[in-house]
Amino acid sequence: MRFPAALVPKGRRRAAEMKLICVYLNTPCLFQDGKNSSLLNNDILGATLENTSVTNLSEPVEIRFWHNETLDNSNATCVFWVEGTDNGSLGNWSSAGCKTIHEDKVVLCQCKHLTYFAVLLKISSAPIAEAILAPLTYISMVGCSVSAAASLLTVLHYLASRKKSRDYTTKIHMNLLGALFLLNGSFLLSEPLAAVRSTWICKGTAAFLHYALLCCLTWMAVEGFHLYLLLIKVYNVYIRRYVLKLCAVGWGLPALAVVSTLIIKEEAYGLHVIETDSGYNNATMCWITDKARDVNYILNLGYAGITVLFNTVILVTVTRMLRKLRSNTNSQKERARKDLMTVLGLTCLLGMTWALAFLSFGVFLIPQLILFTIINSLLGFFICLWYCTIRRQPDTSPSTGSSQMTK
Repeated sequence: MRFPAALVPKGRRRAAEMKLICVYLNTPCLFQDGKNSSLLNNDILGATLENTSVTNLSEPVEIRFWHNETLDNSNATCVFWVEGTDNGSLGNWSSAGCKTIHEDKVVLCQCKHLTYFAVLLKISSAPIAEAILAPLTYISMVGCSVSAAASLLTVLHYLASRKKSRDYTTKIHMNLLGALFLLNGSFLLSEPLAAVRSTWICKGTAAFLHYALLCCLTWMAVEGFHLYLLLIKVYNVYIRRYVLKLCAVGWGLPALAVVSTLIIKEEAYGLHVIETDSGYNNATMCWITDKARDVNYILNLGYAGITVLFNTVILVTVTRMLRKLRSNTNSQKERARKDLMTVLGLTCLLGMTWALAFLSFGVFLIPQLILFTIINSLLGFFICLWYCTIRRQPDTSPSTGSSQMTK
Protein backbone atom coordinates (compact mmCIF):
# COMPACT_ATOMS: atom_id res chain seq x y z
CA MET A 1 0.00 0.00 0.00
CA ARG A 2 1.21 3.53 -0.81
CA PHE A 3 -0.17 6.53 1.04
CA PRO A 4 -0.04 10.14 -0.26
CA ALA A 5 1.16 13.13 1.74
CA ALA A 6 -2.38 14.48 1.66
CA LEU A 7 -3.38 11.73 4.06
CA VAL A 8 -2.40 13.91 7.06
CA PRO A 9 -4.02 17.36 7.24
CA LYS A 10 -1.53 20.25 7.02
CA GLY A 11 -2.47 21.61 10.42
CA ARG A 12 -1.57 18.34 12.14
CA ARG A 13 1.72 17.46 10.44
CA ARG A 14 3.78 19.06 13.22
CA ALA A 15 1.53 17.91 16.04
CA ALA A 16 1.71 14.64 17.94
CA GLU A 17 2.30 11.47 15.97
CA MET A 18 -0.69 9.72 14.44
CA LYS A 19 -0.98 5.96 14.14
CA LEU A 20 -1.64 4.50 10.72
CA ILE A 21 -2.96 0.96 11.16
CA CYS A 22 -2.66 -1.47 8.23
CA VAL A 23 -4.37 -4.88 8.21
CA TYR A 24 -3.95 -7.86 5.87
CA LEU A 25 -6.54 -10.67 5.85
CA ASN A 26 -6.71 -13.84 3.79
CA THR A 27 -9.99 -15.61 4.45
CA PRO A 28 -13.23 -16.35 2.58
CA CYS A 29 -15.27 -16.15 5.77
CA LEU A 30 -15.01 -12.46 6.69
CA PHE A 31 -16.59 -9.51 4.85
CA GLN A 32 -19.20 -11.67 3.13
CA ASP A 33 -22.08 -9.69 1.66
CA GLY A 34 -25.55 -10.96 0.87
CA LYS A 35 -24.40 -12.10 -2.58
CA ASN A 36 -21.29 -13.97 -1.36
CA SER A 37 -18.98 -11.98 -3.59
CA SER A 38 -15.77 -13.67 -4.72
CA LEU A 39 -12.47 -11.90 -4.02
CA LEU A 40 -9.11 -12.29 -5.72
CA ASN A 41 -7.14 -14.87 -3.70
CA ASN A 42 -9.43 -13.95 -0.76
CA ASP A 43 -7.01 -11.07 -0.05
CA ILE A 44 -8.29 -8.07 1.92
CA LEU A 45 -6.16 -5.01 2.76
CA GLY A 46 -7.32 -2.42 5.28
CA ALA A 47 -5.96 0.90 6.52
CA THR A 48 -7.24 3.34 9.14
CA LEU A 49 -5.84 6.52 10.66
CA GLU A 50 -6.20 6.65 14.43
CA ASN A 51 -9.33 8.55 15.56
CA THR A 52 -9.71 10.07 12.08
CA SER A 53 -12.13 9.41 9.25
CA VAL A 54 -10.27 9.80 5.97
CA THR A 55 -12.37 10.56 2.87
CA ASN A 56 -12.17 12.66 -0.31
CA LEU A 57 -8.38 12.77 -0.50
CA SER A 58 -6.85 15.03 -3.16
CA GLU A 59 -4.48 12.20 -4.10
CA PRO A 60 -5.45 8.52 -4.11
CA VAL A 61 -4.23 5.73 -1.88
CA GLU A 62 -2.62 3.00 -4.00
CA ILE A 63 -3.18 -0.66 -3.14
CA ARG A 64 -1.54 -3.44 -5.13
CA PHE A 65 -2.83 -7.03 -5.33
CA TRP A 66 -0.53 -9.65 -6.85
CA HIS A 67 -1.95 -12.67 -8.71
CA ASN A 68 -1.25 -15.37 -11.31
CA GLU A 69 -4.53 -15.08 -13.19
CA THR A 70 -5.54 -13.55 -16.51
CA LEU A 71 -7.52 -10.51 -15.42
CA ASP A 72 -8.82 -7.30 -16.96
CA ASN A 73 -11.59 -4.78 -16.35
CA SER A 74 -14.18 -7.30 -17.53
CA ASN A 75 -13.56 -9.77 -14.72
CA ALA A 76 -11.81 -7.92 -11.86
CA THR A 77 -12.72 -4.64 -10.16
CA CYS A 78 -11.30 -2.79 -7.17
CA VAL A 79 -13.84 -2.46 -4.36
CA PHE A 80 -14.03 -1.30 -0.76
CA TRP A 81 -16.17 -2.44 2.16
CA VAL A 82 -19.29 -0.49 3.17
CA GLU A 83 -20.71 -1.32 6.59
CA GLY A 84 -24.38 -2.25 6.89
CA THR A 85 -26.71 0.49 8.05
CA ASP A 86 -29.01 -1.74 10.13
CA ASN A 87 -28.10 -4.04 12.98
CA GLY A 88 -29.15 -7.17 11.14
CA SER A 89 -27.98 -6.19 7.67
CA LEU A 90 -24.74 -7.27 6.07
CA GLY A 91 -22.34 -4.84 4.51
CA ASN A 92 -21.49 -4.83 0.84
CA TRP A 93 -18.61 -4.23 -1.56
CA SER A 94 -18.67 -1.04 -3.63
CA SER A 95 -16.44 0.28 -6.40
CA ALA A 96 -17.63 3.91 -6.23
CA GLY A 97 -14.71 6.32 -6.33
CA CYS A 98 -12.07 3.64 -6.89
CA LYS A 99 -10.04 3.25 -10.07
CA THR A 100 -8.84 -0.14 -11.32
CA ILE A 101 -5.55 -0.41 -13.24
CA HIS A 102 -4.34 -3.78 -14.56
CA GLU A 103 -0.60 -4.31 -14.77
CA ASP A 104 1.46 -7.45 -15.35
CA LYS A 105 0.26 -9.89 -12.66
CA VAL A 106 -0.80 -6.93 -10.50
CA VAL A 107 -4.11 -5.15 -9.92
CA LEU A 108 -3.54 -1.55 -8.84
CA CYS A 109 -6.39 0.07 -6.94
CA GLN A 110 -6.57 3.82 -6.47
CA CYS A 111 -9.09 5.05 -3.92
CA LYS A 112 -9.44 8.40 -2.16
CA HIS A 113 -10.33 7.19 1.32
CA LEU A 114 -9.28 4.61 3.93
CA THR A 115 -11.17 1.41 4.68
CA TYR A 116 -10.90 -2.28 3.70
CA PHE A 117 -10.04 -2.95 0.06
CA ALA A 118 -10.17 -6.02 -2.20
CA VAL A 119 -10.51 -7.04 -5.84
CA LEU A 120 -13.94 -8.34 -6.78
CA LEU A 121 -13.88 -11.16 -9.32
CA LYS A 122 -16.32 -11.80 -12.08
CA ILE A 123 -15.60 -15.18 -13.60
CA SER A 124 -16.11 -14.94 -17.35
CA SER A 125 -15.52 -18.60 -18.22
CA ALA A 126 -18.92 -20.28 -18.48
CA PRO A 127 -20.75 -18.30 -15.79
CA ILE A 128 -24.15 -19.46 -14.56
CA ALA A 129 -27.09 -17.10 -14.87
CA GLU A 130 -28.67 -16.24 -11.54
CA ALA A 131 -32.10 -17.04 -12.99
CA ILE A 132 -30.94 -20.60 -13.75
CA LEU A 133 -28.90 -21.25 -10.61
CA ALA A 134 -31.91 -20.92 -8.29
CA PRO A 135 -34.08 -23.62 -9.98
CA LEU A 136 -31.04 -25.87 -10.45
CA THR A 137 -30.35 -25.62 -6.71
CA TYR A 138 -33.98 -26.45 -5.92
CA ILE A 139 -33.99 -29.43 -8.30
CA SER A 140 -30.73 -30.70 -6.78
CA MET A 141 -32.07 -30.48 -3.24
CA VAL A 142 -35.35 -32.24 -4.07
CA GLY A 143 -33.71 -34.90 -6.27
CA CYS A 144 -30.93 -35.67 -3.81
CA SER A 145 -33.43 -35.89 -0.94
CA VAL A 146 -35.58 -38.36 -2.88
CA SER A 147 -32.53 -40.41 -3.95
CA ALA A 148 -31.05 -40.46 -0.45
CA ALA A 149 -34.35 -41.65 1.05
CA ALA A 150 -34.89 -44.29 -1.66
CA SER A 151 -31.31 -45.59 -1.39
CA LEU A 152 -31.43 -45.80 2.41
CA LEU A 153 -34.81 -47.56 2.46
CA THR A 154 -33.71 -50.08 -0.16
CA VAL A 155 -30.50 -50.92 1.70
CA LEU A 156 -32.34 -51.20 5.04
CA HIS A 157 -34.99 -53.43 3.44
CA TYR A 158 -32.26 -55.66 2.05
CA LEU A 159 -30.50 -55.90 5.42
CA ALA A 160 -33.74 -56.61 7.28
CA SER A 161 -35.09 -59.12 4.76
CA ARG A 162 -35.38 -62.68 6.05
CA LYS A 163 -34.92 -64.00 2.55
CA LYS A 164 -31.79 -61.97 1.98
CA SER A 165 -30.36 -62.56 -1.45
CA ARG A 166 -26.98 -64.24 -1.31
CA ASP A 167 -25.92 -63.55 -4.87
CA TYR A 168 -22.98 -61.24 -5.41
CA THR A 169 -24.79 -59.03 -7.91
CA THR A 170 -27.31 -57.84 -5.33
CA LYS A 171 -24.56 -57.17 -2.80
CA ILE A 172 -22.77 -55.00 -5.34
CA HIS A 173 -26.01 -53.12 -6.01
CA MET A 174 -26.40 -52.47 -2.27
CA ASN A 175 -22.87 -51.09 -2.03
CA LEU A 176 -23.56 -48.75 -4.94
CA LEU A 177 -26.79 -47.57 -3.29
CA GLY A 178 -24.88 -47.05 -0.04
CA ALA A 179 -22.34 -44.88 -1.86
CA LEU A 180 -25.15 -42.90 -3.51
CA PHE A 181 -26.75 -42.34 -0.10
CA LEU A 182 -23.48 -40.95 1.25
CA LEU A 183 -23.07 -38.75 -1.83
CA ASN A 184 -26.59 -37.33 -1.70
CA GLY A 185 -26.51 -36.86 2.06
CA SER A 186 -23.15 -35.09 2.11
CA PHE A 187 -24.20 -32.91 -0.83
CA LEU A 188 -27.34 -31.82 1.04
CA LEU A 189 -25.23 -30.92 4.08
CA SER A 190 -22.49 -29.11 2.16
CA GLU A 191 -24.43 -25.86 1.67
CA PRO A 192 -25.77 -25.36 5.24
CA LEU A 193 -22.41 -26.33 6.75
CA ALA A 194 -20.71 -23.78 4.50
CA ALA A 195 -22.83 -21.11 6.18
CA VAL A 196 -21.39 -22.08 9.57
CA ARG A 197 -18.11 -20.39 8.55
CA SER A 198 -15.99 -23.00 10.30
CA THR A 199 -12.86 -23.83 8.33
CA TRP A 200 -12.41 -27.32 9.75
CA ILE A 201 -16.06 -28.31 9.49
CA CYS A 202 -16.20 -27.17 5.89
CA LYS A 203 -12.90 -28.85 5.05
CA GLY A 204 -14.07 -32.15 6.55
CA THR A 205 -17.44 -31.94 4.78
CA ALA A 206 -15.77 -31.20 1.45
CA ALA A 207 -13.34 -34.09 1.84
CA PHE A 208 -16.17 -36.49 2.72
CA LEU A 209 -18.28 -35.25 -0.22
CA HIS A 210 -15.33 -35.86 -2.54
CA TYR A 211 -14.84 -39.33 -1.02
CA ALA A 212 -18.52 -40.18 -1.56
CA LEU A 213 -18.34 -39.04 -5.19
CA LEU A 214 -15.27 -41.19 -5.89
CA CYS A 215 -16.95 -44.14 -4.14
CA CYS A 216 -19.95 -43.84 -6.46
CA LEU A 217 -17.75 -43.75 -9.54
CA THR A 218 -15.69 -46.69 -8.27
CA TRP A 219 -18.74 -48.84 -7.54
CA MET A 220 -20.12 -48.03 -10.98
CA ALA A 221 -16.86 -49.32 -12.43
CA VAL A 222 -17.19 -52.40 -10.19
CA GLU A 223 -20.69 -52.96 -11.62
CA GLY A 224 -19.15 -52.94 -15.10
CA PHE A 225 -16.38 -55.33 -14.08
CA HIS A 226 -18.87 -57.73 -12.50
CA LEU A 227 -21.07 -57.60 -15.58
CA TYR A 228 -18.01 -58.41 -17.66
CA LEU A 229 -17.39 -61.55 -15.61
CA LEU A 230 -21.02 -62.62 -15.76
CA LEU A 231 -21.84 -62.16 -19.42
CA ILE A 232 -18.60 -61.80 -21.35
CA LYS A 233 -15.93 -63.87 -19.63
CA VAL A 234 -17.98 -66.70 -18.15
CA TYR A 235 -15.43 -69.52 -18.15
CA ASN A 236 -12.41 -70.37 -16.00
CA VAL A 237 -12.94 -67.53 -13.52
CA TYR A 238 -12.26 -68.07 -9.83
CA ILE A 239 -11.74 -65.20 -7.39
CA ARG A 240 -11.40 -66.05 -3.73
CA ARG A 241 -13.31 -63.72 -1.36
CA TYR A 242 -14.70 -61.89 -4.35
CA VAL A 243 -17.07 -59.44 -2.62
CA LEU A 244 -14.54 -58.61 0.10
CA LYS A 245 -11.95 -57.67 -2.50
CA LEU A 246 -14.50 -55.59 -4.40
CA CYS A 247 -15.34 -53.74 -1.17
CA ALA A 248 -11.65 -53.08 -0.57
CA VAL A 249 -11.45 -51.47 -4.01
CA GLY A 250 -14.84 -49.73 -3.90
CA TRP A 251 -14.34 -48.12 -0.49
CA GLY A 252 -10.56 -48.17 -0.11
CA LEU A 253 -9.37 -46.69 -3.40
CA PRO A 254 -11.39 -43.44 -3.00
CA ALA A 255 -10.15 -43.10 0.58
CA LEU A 256 -6.57 -43.40 -0.65
CA ALA A 257 -7.21 -40.70 -3.28
CA VAL A 258 -8.74 -38.26 -0.78
CA VAL A 259 -6.05 -38.80 1.87
CA SER A 260 -3.35 -38.34 -0.76
CA THR A 261 -5.00 -35.11 -1.88
CA LEU A 262 -5.05 -33.80 1.69
CA ILE A 263 -1.38 -34.65 2.16
CA ILE A 264 -0.21 -33.19 -1.15
CA LYS A 265 -2.45 -30.11 -1.18
CA GLU A 266 -3.95 -29.27 2.20
CA GLU A 267 -5.91 -26.29 0.87
CA ALA A 268 -7.72 -28.49 -1.67
CA TYR A 269 -10.90 -28.68 0.42
CA GLY A 270 -12.89 -25.83 1.89
CA LEU A 271 -15.40 -23.14 0.96
CA HIS A 272 -16.36 -23.17 -2.73
CA VAL A 273 -18.32 -20.34 -4.31
CA ILE A 274 -20.53 -20.74 -7.38
CA GLU A 275 -20.17 -17.86 -9.80
CA THR A 276 -22.99 -16.19 -11.70
CA ASP A 277 -22.97 -13.95 -14.74
CA SER A 278 -23.71 -10.89 -12.60
CA GLY A 279 -20.25 -10.98 -11.06
CA TYR A 280 -21.50 -12.24 -7.71
CA ASN A 281 -21.87 -15.69 -6.15
CA ASN A 282 -25.29 -16.46 -4.78
CA ALA A 283 -24.42 -19.97 -3.62
CA THR A 284 -21.69 -21.48 -1.49
CA MET A 285 -20.86 -25.04 -0.54
CA CYS A 286 -18.10 -27.11 0.99
CA TRP A 287 -16.20 -28.60 -1.93
CA ILE A 288 -12.87 -28.40 -3.77
CA THR A 289 -11.55 -24.84 -3.58
CA ASP A 290 -10.46 -22.65 -6.48
CA LYS A 291 -6.85 -23.10 -5.35
CA ALA A 292 -7.07 -26.79 -6.28
CA ARG A 293 -8.81 -26.72 -9.64
CA ASP A 294 -6.33 -29.26 -10.94
CA VAL A 295 -7.74 -31.78 -8.44
CA ASN A 296 -11.19 -31.30 -9.91
CA TYR A 297 -10.04 -31.43 -13.53
CA ILE A 298 -7.47 -34.22 -13.26
CA LEU A 299 -8.81 -36.46 -10.51
CA ASN A 300 -12.58 -36.05 -10.81
CA LEU A 301 -12.92 -35.70 -14.58
CA GLY A 302 -10.17 -38.25 -15.17
CA TYR A 303 -11.76 -40.71 -12.75
CA ALA A 304 -15.21 -40.20 -14.28
CA GLY A 305 -13.83 -40.36 -17.83
CA ILE A 306 -12.13 -43.71 -17.28
CA THR A 307 -15.24 -45.12 -15.59
CA VAL A 308 -17.59 -43.93 -18.33
CA LEU A 309 -15.27 -45.17 -21.10
CA PHE A 310 -14.87 -48.62 -19.54
CA ASN A 311 -18.59 -49.00 -18.81
CA THR A 312 -19.52 -47.77 -22.29
CA VAL A 313 -17.58 -50.68 -23.79
CA ILE A 314 -19.32 -53.08 -21.39
CA LEU A 315 -22.78 -51.66 -22.13
CA VAL A 316 -22.31 -51.80 -25.91
CA THR A 317 -21.07 -55.40 -25.66
CA VAL A 318 -24.03 -56.45 -23.47
CA THR A 319 -26.51 -54.75 -25.80
CA ARG A 320 -25.08 -56.62 -28.78
CA MET A 321 -25.30 -59.90 -26.85
CA LEU A 322 -28.96 -59.24 -26.00
CA ARG A 323 -29.77 -58.63 -29.65
CA LYS A 324 -28.15 -61.91 -30.65
CA LEU A 325 -29.94 -63.84 -27.91
CA ARG A 326 -33.35 -62.43 -28.87
CA SER A 327 -32.94 -62.67 -32.65
CA ASN A 328 -34.62 -66.07 -32.91
CA THR A 329 -37.45 -65.55 -30.43
CA ASN A 330 -41.10 -65.25 -31.46
CA SER A 331 -42.40 -62.63 -29.02
CA GLN A 332 -40.27 -59.80 -30.33
CA LYS A 333 -42.27 -56.94 -28.77
CA GLU A 334 -42.26 -58.38 -25.25
CA ARG A 335 -38.58 -59.25 -25.45
CA ALA A 336 -37.75 -55.82 -26.83
CA ARG A 337 -39.55 -54.18 -23.90
CA LYS A 338 -37.67 -56.27 -21.35
CA ASP A 339 -34.37 -55.68 -23.11
CA LEU A 340 -35.06 -51.95 -23.12
CA MET A 341 -35.70 -52.03 -19.36
CA THR A 342 -32.48 -53.99 -18.87
CA VAL A 343 -30.42 -51.53 -20.91
CA LEU A 344 -31.95 -48.52 -19.13
CA GLY A 345 -31.24 -50.09 -15.76
CA LEU A 346 -27.67 -50.91 -16.73
CA THR A 347 -27.24 -47.34 -18.00
CA CYS A 348 -27.98 -46.08 -14.48
CA LEU A 349 -25.97 -48.80 -12.72
CA LEU A 350 -22.93 -48.16 -14.89
CA GLY A 351 -23.14 -44.40 -14.42
CA MET A 352 -23.47 -43.59 -18.11
CA THR A 353 -25.45 -40.46 -17.22
CA TRP A 354 -22.20 -38.96 -15.88
CA ALA A 355 -21.05 -38.63 -19.49
CA LEU A 356 -23.15 -35.44 -19.57
CA ALA A 357 -20.41 -33.80 -17.50
CA PHE A 358 -18.23 -33.68 -20.60
CA LEU A 359 -20.76 -31.58 -22.57
CA SER A 360 -20.55 -28.43 -20.42
CA PHE A 361 -19.43 -26.04 -23.15
CA GLY A 362 -20.89 -23.74 -25.79
CA VAL A 363 -24.53 -24.18 -26.72
CA PHE A 364 -24.69 -27.42 -24.74
CA LEU A 365 -23.99 -25.72 -21.39
CA ILE A 366 -27.53 -24.83 -20.27
CA PRO A 367 -29.24 -28.04 -21.54
CA GLN A 368 -26.38 -30.07 -20.06
CA LEU A 369 -26.75 -28.40 -16.66
CA ILE A 370 -30.49 -29.05 -16.59
CA LEU A 371 -30.27 -32.68 -17.76
CA PHE A 372 -27.26 -33.46 -15.57
CA THR A 373 -28.95 -32.00 -12.49
CA ILE A 374 -32.27 -33.78 -13.01
CA ILE A 375 -30.93 -37.20 -14.00
CA ASN A 376 -28.00 -37.51 -11.62
CA SER A 377 -29.77 -36.06 -8.60
CA LEU A 378 -32.44 -38.74 -9.08
CA LEU A 379 -29.98 -41.50 -10.00
CA GLY A 380 -30.38 -43.30 -6.68
CA PHE A 381 -34.16 -43.27 -7.07
CA PHE A 382 -33.94 -44.63 -10.63
CA ILE A 383 -31.67 -47.48 -9.51
CA CYS A 384 -33.97 -48.34 -6.61
CA LEU A 385 -36.99 -48.33 -8.93
CA TRP A 386 -35.21 -50.56 -11.44
CA TYR A 387 -33.99 -52.90 -8.71
CA CYS A 388 -37.47 -53.30 -7.21
CA THR A 389 -38.92 -53.97 -10.68
CA ILE A 390 -36.32 -56.65 -11.40
CA ARG A 391 -36.82 -58.34 -8.02
CA ARG A 392 -40.56 -58.66 -8.64
CA GLN A 393 -39.90 -60.63 -11.83
CA PRO A 394 -38.73 -64.26 -12.05
CA ASP A 395 -34.92 -64.38 -11.91
CA THR A 396 -34.12 -65.67 -15.38
CA SER A 397 -31.54 -63.14 -16.45
CA PRO A 398 -27.87 -63.90 -15.95
CA SER A 399 -27.23 -60.26 -15.08
CA THR A 400 -29.22 -60.62 -11.87
CA GLY A 401 -28.18 -64.07 -10.88
CA SER A 402 -25.23 -65.20 -8.83
CA SER A 403 -21.87 -65.95 -10.28
CA GLN A 404 -20.76 -69.44 -9.47
CA MET A 405 -17.30 -68.69 -10.80
CA THR A 406 -16.47 -65.94 -8.32
CA LYS A 407 -16.42 -67.49 -4.89
